[in-house]
Amino acid sequence: MISIVTDSTADLSPALRAQEQIRSVPLYVLFDGQMLKDGIDIQTKALFEGIKAGKKTPSTSQPSPAEFAAVYREALETADEVLSIHISGQLSGTVGSARLAAQEFGGKVTVVDSRTVSLGLGLQALRAARLAREGRSAADIVSALERVQAQQDIRFTVDTLEFLRLNGRIGGAQALLGGLLNIKPILAVRGGRVESAGRARGSKKALADIAEHVRKYAEQHPGANVAFLATDGGEGTVVELRAALAGVNYTDMGDHHFGAVVGTHAGPGTYGAVLEPAQV
Repeated sequence: MISIVTDSTADLSPALRAQEQIRSVPLYVLFDGQMLKDGIDIQTKALFEGIKAGKKTPSTSQPSPAEFAAVYREALETADEVLSIHISGQLSGTVGSARLAAQEFGGKVTVVDSRTVSLGLGLQALRAARLAREGRSAADIVSALERVQAQQDIRFTVDTLEFLRLNGRIGGAQALLGGLLNIKPILAVRGGRVESAGRARGSKKALADIAEHVRKYAEQHPGANVAFLATDGGEGTVVELRAALAGVNYTDMGDHHFGAVVGTHAGPGTYGAVLEPAQV
């Protein structure tokens, strides 16, 4: 039996994690002088309300190896192996902490860099849990995840580039340009990094561009899995995005919310979609 572990940046709801028997190790948000566990001590709504009230923009931090080791020990009480899947190593040191912890367990823990974040990571964890239930080996599951990573796509847009700029995820010049010209950036996760995938003049054009990208992806991958996600303030736009995809052949993986760690970097009003082939 293989137990699946991920981290809180997978942005899977507690109910969905419980249903799929996926354990999660929380990252931290340093906010208002406190180190808070993502999804446990701090939720995205409270985070944005605090920032709006004038509190300093938070920062984030990965879990320690000891925290991973505690979860691995618990998982191995009922499982033979652990497959631990985490946020891109180019975005966080989380996978490094997991690998340090794994050394303690004599090969029983396999750590995977998802090369992505949020529901990109979440969908990989869900796929791994399904394959584990089917009796697939850890090596087989890792191979399947590597094939997913080669074809998975995330497209999203942010209400403002300021949060990405403050947290060092995008250059200050690009943030200034977006603010001056009402340019809405279209962003993607490529090779484990957040990169520009285009620019749109205004919110309506940004939504149309993302919808067109999803449409083309679904044409190339009939029945593709599509998960919709948003921070607080972006939920209404997800409704519009789904409406713009009427008639497209895709498998709807539901609506999800960015957690506090991802929300710290994305900011309010962010929304988008995660795309992957149904079969790999």
